[in-house]
Amino acid sequence: MNTRKSTRKRKKKKRLRRFVLLLFLLLIGGVGAFGYNIYSETKKASDKIYEALKPPGSRTDHIEMRKDPFTVLLVGVENQYHDEKGRSDVVMLLTVNPKTNKVYLLSIPRDTRVYIPSEGRKDKITHSYSYGGIQSTIEAVNELIDVPIDYYITTDFEGFQKVVDSLGGITVDVPFTFKAQLTGSLKWHTFYKGKQELNGNEALAYVRMRKSDPRGDFGRNERQKQVIRAIIDKSTSITSLPKLDDVIADLGDHVRTNIPPSDLLSFIYVYQKMKNADVENLHLKGYDETIDGVYYYIPDEQSVSSINETLHQALTGTDTSFTQHDHPLGQRTN
Repeated sequence: MNTRKSTRKRKKKKRLRRFVLLLFLLLIGGVGAFGYNIYSETKKASDKIYEALKPPGSRTDHIEMRKDPFTVLLVGVENQYHDEKGRSDVVMLLTVNPKTNKVYLLSIPRDTRVYIPSEGRKDKITHSYSYGGIQSTIEAVNELIDVPIDYYITTDFEGFQKVVDSLGGITVDVPFTFKAQLTGSLKWHTFYKGKQELNGNEALAYVRMRKSDPRGDFGRNERQKQVIRAIIDKSTSITSLPKLDDVIADLGDHVRTNIPPSDLLSFIYVYQKMKNADVENLHLKGYDETIDGVYYYIPDEQSVSSINETLHQALTGTDTSFTQHDHPLGQRTN
């Protein structure tokens, strides 16, 4: 009797082990297929988005992104691929130092008056892209900020919307209630103060609005940073993993970068390692001026000098922690 019971128990345990093993193999197989799909989409996307370009003064031949400091120019372009005269509507300079675990983010207001070498005259930085593409924008930024620009990433607004929609939307904390017009339908949408779910079209209107913002371009820049953070946090969430292949597929048609495909994994690794690092928001101080009937934002020379010093220190690894209290340009965000 006891022998029969013992035999039945062994058989049940054996069947249970087989069942668990089967589930495990199915799970591994599913993850493997999912992983292969993401790898496949990433490879296809990287082939599409890569455009070789070595900006003047860049150090791309010597950079190991997992340990060396580097800079990335982030540019949001209106009608990037459908209109040769698209404008650089969003210009941000990202400086990363993996050794010190510090990230610096500088937003350059679109109306900033800078010298544009490709035109041989001063104009708004938002017009730089229409004069010579990303090369012209990089040169214009270099005329203002004297640090090497190693890499660039550009995206058009259609791609921005698709990424947000592929992730199932994002959540932002709206700083104040305002209305903004949606791209395409031209309908007006009300953004209420507090946390709000946004789809791609709404997120685009949220980051582009500036006339109703009491802080103008500076308030707009803060909302841009807020949305970028929301997209990054959502895309790295476990719940978003099944959507990543759709996101990656969308990137191929709307993003361009000179980060080589072989370095993209290193770039992702650095982000994963540093995504909780402190971000120093650097603010370009200046004043408003109308020249020949056209409004410009004129950068303050002392502010530019301070930003240059901070970023040079970051790139040489000699930067030190600072807060808004003891640095005229710093505003710590976590």
